[in-house]
Amino acid sequence: MIVRQVLALFLVPTLLPALVSARQPQPPHPAPSVFGYANFATEAKIESRFLAVPSPQSAGEDLQILTAAPHLAATPEDYNTAQYVAAKFRAAGLQTKIVPYRVLIDWPRVVSVQAYAPNGHLLMAGPTREHVKGDPYGDDPRIVMPYNSSSGSGDVTAGVVYANYGRLQDFNALAARHIDVRGKIVICRYGAIFRGVKVYLAEQRGAIGVLLYSDPQESGYYQGKTWPDGPWRPATAVQRGSVQYAFKYPGDPETPSFASTLNLPDSARKSPYGDQPRIISIPLSYHDAAPILKALQGPAAPESWQGALPFTYHLGPGGVKVHLVSRQDYQRRVIWDVIGKVQGSQYPRHLVIVGNHRDAWTFGASDPSSGTAAMLEAVRGVGVLLKSGWRPRRSILFCSWDGEEEGLMGSTEWVEQNAAVLKNAVAYFNVDVGVTGPSFSAFAAPSLKQFVREVARSVPSPLGGTVYDHWAQDGLLNNTGAGPQTRQVSIGDLGSGSDFTPFFQHAGVPSTDVSSNGPYGVYHSAFDDFAWYTREADPHFLYLQEMARVLGLEALHMADADALPYDYVAYARSIAGYLDAARRKAPAHGLALDFAPVVAAAARFAAAAQRAHELQARAVGNLAGLNAALRQAEADFLDPAGLSGRPWYKHVIYAPGFYTGYAPAVLPGVHTAISTGNASQAAEQLLLLARALDRATQTLNSAP
Repeated sequence: MIVRQVLALFLVPTLLPALVSARQPQPPHPAPSVFGYANFATEAKIESRFLAVPSPQSAGEDLQILTAAPHLAATPEDYNTAQYVAAKFRAAGLQTKIVPYRVLIDWPRVVSVQAYAPNGHLLMAGPTREHVKGDPYGDDPRIVMPYNSSSGSGDVTAGVVYANYGRLQDFNALAARHIDVRGKIVICRYGAIFRGVKVYLAEQRGAIGVLLYSDPQESGYYQGKTWPDGPWRPATAVQRGSVQYAFKYPGDPETPSFASTLNLPDSARKSPYGDQPRIISIPLSYHDAAPILKALQGPAAPESWQGALPFTYHLGPGGVKVHLVSRQDYQRRVIWDVIGKVQGSQYPRHLVIVGNHRDAWTFGASDPSSGTAAMLEAVRGVGVLLKSGWRPRRSILFCSWDGEEEGLMGSTEWVEQNAAVLKNAVAYFNVDVGVTGPSFSAFAAPSLKQFVREVARSVPSPLGGTVYDHWAQDGLLNNTGAGPQTRQVSIGDLGSGSDFTPFFQHAGVPSTDVSSNGPYGVYHSAFDDFAWYTREADPHFLYLQEMARVLGLEALHMADADALPYDYVAYARSIAGYLDAARRKAPAHGLALDFAPVVAAAARFAAAAQRAHELQARAVGNLAGLNAALRQAEADFLDPAGLSGRPWYKHVIYAPGFYTGYAPAVLPGVHTAISTGNASQAAEQLLLLARALDRATQTLNSAP
């Protein structure tokens, strides 16, 4: 009954053509030996059966249903998607439950921007409604108005200063020119860093409001044809998004480090201003930003600050005043995670977790519904295996997170509630913006980078060959320094901005994040819909199928391994490189630091990693003891006290950059202390890092 109701609500006239009947590549022959397996032959047959299940047509049907209505977190439409995903999980044979949380979320009541010339002439009034001819979804009245969640409320009028990307160096450059942003409204373009950092820096410098706009240089006509004639951002498109100070902590702003369950008393909650701005932040299209930027006076902006709008950008102030009104409706609203479990046959308490968020700013075709559709196809493949009598050795959880767009709400609350259980989680595999085009990419903990490469070598590409083959053609190759085949596809480090953050940087669960990329100009706008997806991203849904296969194979590969296939040798190599960079950086900040103890600790860790690698390669003997040590070694990189100034983040090797938000900061405590020239703090952080390395060394050496 629930399934029928959800389908009736979402179903629209089908746009799925018979194009899916195009010839499908057959899965490649699996490698005869795979790291972590004593004998891969049986697993190869299981994985081959799985690879044959995911279907472009089935994935496309799920995507069409999921994107039929805007589904902002905590809305009835969002709950309907939770019901739909839960029904799919149950149909595949998963033990399924919907897990609610009550979190502080704002919806906009009034968002208004008006710009005036010095003579009082109205230059613009917005935000202008997003609209293009030829998009069949754009007139849906349920599309939320453009706004930044976590914005403050207020009514302010002031002069304007242009701050380029709103980075720390941009605000410093303005200060060097004696351009004061105190009492002003800052306008800056999206890009380079997380939007919340831009607002934080503006607030710290005394600004009373921030306008964030999408410059056509980054994602509009400067890049190519705009929607509906191409993939890039049309003039009225607006990038919604959270400006929560998630680089301090993500999740419900009132409950850092503990879960915001339905029965949590109000007295247990804290002030939300630990990670919330007090000033107004409003996003604009480049259609609405142009009149403000064109009217600005003051010195011309540096050449590197010029965008693609057809005039010279000036820094201000002068030439224009802006009136901002923001009335945000902050309430504790209910969001819904969906958790589906496949019970493990041999190690049921050990968890392999696959996750994707489900909520969207509007229709969310690529972000995040392409990831959800791919995950549902992976679940369907696992369901076929279950019906044949197969069970994984370790338990597998498939998780559909809610409230990600407002600040990783659903995943963070779930992680905080299940901290004890997650000590037995062996991996978290994330997908978010699953497909925007054909180019595969990945980010991962160092221990899982080779694992992702191995999975990619086992998944067929729609272009023939394997995913890895085309990834290697598209991607950068780096020298891993291990074995005869030392040049491998480069995999990035994990920063933040998606649901791997609480798993990896708070709970210490080794994690990956995968996607398939292309030109994506409609990010967080009303135009990220099924029409855009089917014309510009993946018309045949073949890359949804590819992503389903990658996700599913990650889960199967990890769930059934004899020895957990972590690569601590690569981890040790990365840490050595990070230490070398920090050692070279210190003198530039006037610091003479003793790196010898921590370098020696890193060398001991490298030796222990090599010993563990040899035990893993054999994959025989006391595997329970070996696997326990392998899993604990990542947890040893957590400092229970957390990072200085932001204790929610506990990983001493990786954190989101405080002044970048998305990009990773490596050895965050050490580099922060060096950057501020704090010698005593730097020495303390080096000692904490050495202790963490020695903990991990002792753990790996304890493996039988």
